[in-house]
Amino acid sequence: MESGGAVLRNPAWSLLRDLISDRTGIYFERDTLDLMASKISDLMAEQNIDSPLDYYYLLKYEHAGGSEWSRLENTISVRETYFWRERDQIDALTNTVLPVLSRESAGPVRIWSAACASGEEPLTIAMALDRAGWFDRIALEIHATDMSTAAICAAQRGVYRERSFRNTPEEVRNRYFRRVPEGWEADAGLRRRIQWRQANLTNRADIADVASSHVIFCRNVFIYFSESAIRNVLKTYAELMPRPGYLFVGAAESLLKLTTQFQLQQIDGAFVYVNE
Repeated sequence: MESGGAVLRNPAWSLLRDLISDRTGIYFERDTLDLMASKISDLMAEQNIDSPLDYYYLLKYEHAGGSEWSRLENTISVRETYFWRERDQIDALTNTVLPVLSRESAGPVRIWSAACASGEEPLTIAMALDRAGWFDRIALEIHATDMSTAAICAAQRGVYRERSFRNTPEEVRNRYFRRVPEGWEADAGLRRRIQWRQANLTNRADIADVASSHVIFCRNVFIYFSESAIRNVLKTYAELMPRPGYLFVGAAESLLKLTTQFQLQQIDGAFVYVNE
């Protein structure tokens, strides 16, 4: 692989960076271009390609680019997550948001985990709803998508190592998981509560059905996106979500300078963007 300085000097890497951003929303800043190059170099080697420009042409123009895009998405996707992350938001959903939606929604209440990685977030949502008795009280749908097909496969398999449970009470783990040789397997009934599929957040056609959800969890996603990609995704959400609609983002993510379509509210100590 080229050194960091060589990566910065070679304009082909910037072309690749911009193509990735256009198609996925993920944007590598100048100081992370070498990280991008490192991730991509193995894929180039598998294709016997030495030049980043040739790889750019493969992705952009050649017929094989379709399957190569899937491999690229699996490589650059971020899967760092764990169960019961940002618990205050989960509590706000079960204690306040769902009571409101149960009164105001005529049909099933739909909840979408928009970048579910290996599945810890939607499984946490399902556990929380089950523990609060919501599955017995109203019609609910939980949808989970991710850009990475490998992440979706891992989520559907539902086997997790100790690291995923660093914020999970032992009694909760024992209730919803069982020991297997590879780690802990999520309860099959819990997994069946969730509808899993691959989707690219920057492709409106990909997400049009799930973007009509009453509640969207899109946490720790926008920190990797370009500003223009964030604005476009938020526009889709605002146009397709019912009202009221509730958007949960990561604690380190602020949308105040990016949209006026959502109003920031504090609900049970958690910050939530509401489409009123």
